[in-house]
Amino acid sequence: MVRFLVIPQWQGSPAARAMLLVDGASAIAGDLPRAATTVLEVPVEAGESLGTGVRRLSALLRTRELVHGHIDAGNTVVIGGDCSVTVAALDALPGGTDELALVWCDAHGDLHTPDTSPSGAFSGMALRAVLGDGEPQLVLSPALAPDRVVTVGMRALDDPEVEQLQPLTNLTVADLERPEALLDAVRATGATRVWVHIDVDVLDPAELAGVSSPAPFGLSPAALSAAIRALRSEIPLAGATIAGFAPRSPADAVDDLGALLRLVGAVA
Repeated sequence: MVRFLVIPQWQGSPAARAMLLVDGASAIAGDLPRAATTVLEVPVEAGESLGTGVRRLSALLRTRELVHGHIDAGNTVVIGGDCSVTVAALDALPGGTDELALVWCDAHGDLHTPDTSPSGAFSGMALRAVLGDGEPQLVLSPALAPDRVVTVGMRALDDPEVEQLQPLTNLTVADLERPEALLDAVRATGATRVWVHIDVDVLDPAELAGVSSPAPFGLSPAALSAAIRALRSEIPLAGATIAGFAPRSPADAVDDLGALLRLVGAVA
């Protein structure tokens, strides 16, 4: 049975209304089967940077500790919170990341380090941390090799991120017009299992409004869901993340839930 782990962490976000991510996670959790859902009591306070270039580091570290023991390989779907919860989930993955590919669906690169980040927010450093670069207390160790990472739908990159994207396999929104494109890319990594990370801002703003930093010309829920289902037909999921939902009101959350639950169905 699929288990859902809700991690309403907001401290990794650069947004002025970052705490809306807590509301977003709660809205999704309300439509999940209660018996299969665990909600982590993560810190609500901002936390301190502890002399590093990562804002709110102390709260991020506490959440990372709490995630351990809650990830079951093969049947856990993580609901964020900000998108950096995936780093904590991978750190807690039983058996580690051997033979694992990572599909990173996001409008943004998340490829900064504390030295290049304009905000100091960890969500903008999350993928780089998975690759082993950044604040030592937060990077994934052992890191995931670049040839095991497939990005999907990135279209809003900062200049320092562009070079970092080159060693990765990158699929555009247009590439996913062919559902098998994602399966082909993951198959080429040689991995035997895959973690699918979805920051919901990868979707087109016309399809989902509840994101902090919308980027036009994104994916449709139908295209992304079809690609994930094609991927799962051959390569087992080690787990998945759906994060970044930040509705401005309860009514807005209701409007977006149809698209979100379509993604939940694809990964679960």
